[in-house]
Amino acid sequence: MPAQDDVRQIALTLPDTVEVVDSFGFEVAGKAFIWLWRERVDPKKAKVPNPDVVVLRVEDLGEKAALIASVPGVFTEPHYDGYKAVLVRLPDVAPDALAEMVVDSWRAVAPKRLRGLVP
Repeated sequence: MPAQDDVRQIALTLPDTVEVVDSFGFEVAGKAFIWLWRERVDPKKAKVPNPDVVVLRVEDLGEKAALIASVPGVFTEPHYDGYKAVLVRLPDVAPDALAEMVVDSWRAVAPKRLRGLVP
């Protein structure tokens, strides 16, 4: 069962990736590609980070639809409608699928000069 440490381990192997200091998240060239999903637990209170769900950027809405349809644990919510990102329930996704999605998320925002460095 993947967890935040698995995401961290994969993300930090990618060129020019930095971890966001004040919250769980990762950036490349100043652009976020992974962060924690903030969930509304109580309708009268602010959203809180859910440690079991990460948001991953995707290349386009077609890729988003394909991931949601084909990978267990991948979903969206109304807040992300029309936005190039998917939500991933870490306990429900296979480790190999998570690794592929993290790399693809990095590619979605990395500068072209860096993309060629990752097979």
